[in-house]
Amino acid sequence: MANRYWVVSLPVQNNSSSSTIWNQLQQNISKHSFDTPLYRFNIPNLRVGTLDSLLSLSDDLNKSNAFMEGVSIKIRRQIEELERVSGVNTAGLTVDGVPVDSYLTRFVWDDAKYPTMSPLKEIVDGIHAQVAKIEDDLKVRVSEYNNIRSQLNAINRKQTGSLAVRDLSNLVKPEDIINSEHLTTLLAVVSKYSQKDWLASYETLTSYVVPRSSKKLHEDNEYALYTVTLFNRVADNFRTSAREKGFQIRDFEYSPETHEGRKQELDKLMQDQESLRGSLLQWCYTSYGEVFSSWMHFCAVRLFSESILRYGLPPNFLVFYSFRTEACVLAPSVKAEKKVRSILEGLSDSSNSAYWKTDEEVGAGMANLAGEADTHPYVSFTINLL
Repeated sequence: MANRYWVVSLPVQNNSSSSTIWNQLQQNISKHSFDTPLYRFNIPNLRVGTLDSLLSLSDDLNKSNAFMEGVSIKIRRQIEELERVSGVNTAGLTVDGVPVDSYLTRFVWDDAKYPTMSPLKEIVDGIHAQVAKIEDDLKVRVSEYNNIRSQLNAINRKQTGSLAVRDLSNLVKPEDIINSEHLTTLLAVVSKYSQKDWLASYETLTSYVVPRSSKKLHEDNEYALYTVTLFNRVADNFRTSAREKGFQIRDFEYSPETHEGRKQELDKLMQDQESLRGSLLQWCYTSYGEVFSSWMHFCAVRLFSESILRYGLPPNFLVFYSFRTEACVLAPSVKAEKKVRSILEGLSDSSNSAYWKTDEEVGAGMANLAGEADTHPYVSFTINLL
């Protein structure tokens, strides 16, 4: 599967036929760039309308193309992230079960979805609206998923952060705490390098501290967590004295109900995250196919309209006009690009090809006048699949 494709239309001269151009292109590619895949790109007999309508539509084509490509990239990157987190490795993205590269190289216009009798602007506006709706749905679904992730991350930070801020309920057992009519147990967070100072001084920070009642429950890279038991009536004095010495007394009340409630909340959030991740991933698979299909139909309209504007029409053209071009899809390697461009130019009307030279050939200026599709004497633009 190639990552980058060129969609090209070549003019059919009056003394030639579409089949002749196609055969010449096949022969030249086979002879001079045999490793470049070449496919026909079938465009239906679309409705032309007026020249003014084509010119007006052309102004929006590049912008719309960038929008659709951007949405496809957003969905694809979301899929890559979800697959990485889930450990899923799919065979590749598809459009209704068909790999995206096969869908592109064997493109068939869906007349039921986009009637060829409709004006081009109506088709383009319909495609744009459909892709915009998918983008809006993506934002809502990703926001919902990220909200659950944020809640879980906040809980995890409380459970894995330093002892100065983390949730202590998983570190303290019922037997570590005394709460009676006269006695209470406080939890002290002591700097890892101040533990000797704590053990030497905690009994004297206030009166009525139970001797040798301090016990270390946990230690991390920065702090150690100690208990201390004392009379209820001196608890506030102890907190003040401890703070003056640089020891932090954490407010904590052991409650089996609270602990179980937090555990259930965490379990539910984890289940919700897994459920949302799975549904979002499946939605992204389907929506990527819809966006890619819409984008390829848009590319067909773009190729059609730009070819007419480039190659012209008879003065008295019909409302339905089958213009004389040969459209194709190529996937040249980087090394073969220059050679393939030369082949395509040779099959075009090169009498004014100097006008269409790229910046590298004639310096900055001429090629930038009309965008990517106008830097060659034939209509050409790029589709990136990755």
